[in-house]
Amino acid sequence: MDSKLIQRLIEAVVDRIVAAEAELTALDQAIGDGDHGINMKRGTGAVRAAAAELAAKPAGEAVKDAGMQLVMKVGGASGPLYGTLLMTLGKLWPDPLERAGLATAVASALEAVKARGKSEPGQKTMLDVLFPVSEALAAGKSPAAIKAVAAEAAEATVPMQAVRGRASFLGERSAGHMDPGARSSQLAVEAVCDVLEAAQ
Repeated sequence: MDSKLIQRLIEAVVDRIVAAEAELTALDQAIGDGDHGINMKRGTGAVRAAAAELAAKPAGEAVKDAGMQLVMKVGGASGPLYGTLLMTLGKLWPDPLERAGLATAVASALEAVKARGKSEPGQKTMLDVLFPVSEALAAGKSPAAIKAVAAEAAEATVPMQAVRGRASFLGERSAGHMDPGARSSQLAVEAVCDVLEAAQ
């Protein structure tokens, strides 16, 4: 993974998240604090500003350092959770890069997110997208198939009742809305897959 590809990946993810600021905010207004879009835009914007600097580093270091930026810049629960995901993934980044090693690293990073958020898949969180994506990666699915998995998984959070986070305070009223963290995870996965498809 060369520096140009790393920079394209960073910019694609950030641009996708920033473009969805209003949507993410609206989703969070329905069942949370209403700040997910704003927080994600601020945090990912800091990563994009450092894209060239990050891209000059080995891929694992770039991923880890991007996670540190998110922890420092993104407010609410999202910063620590996305930051934990990327920092752990960066530490475990396989060298040389190959699918099996990456799938193992992603799975381990998600275990770290579970521990940090004290949450499990099925509780209406970002994990409800990221776990199916991790499984699809391990199964050898194509970027297009992984995008489809992410979209279906995000949609599947709509009928769920939240068990963790601010949304859990709403009880049954949290059902009927897509989880904002699941949606931002879906957007990030789609952006990564689009860049990888174009690079093939």
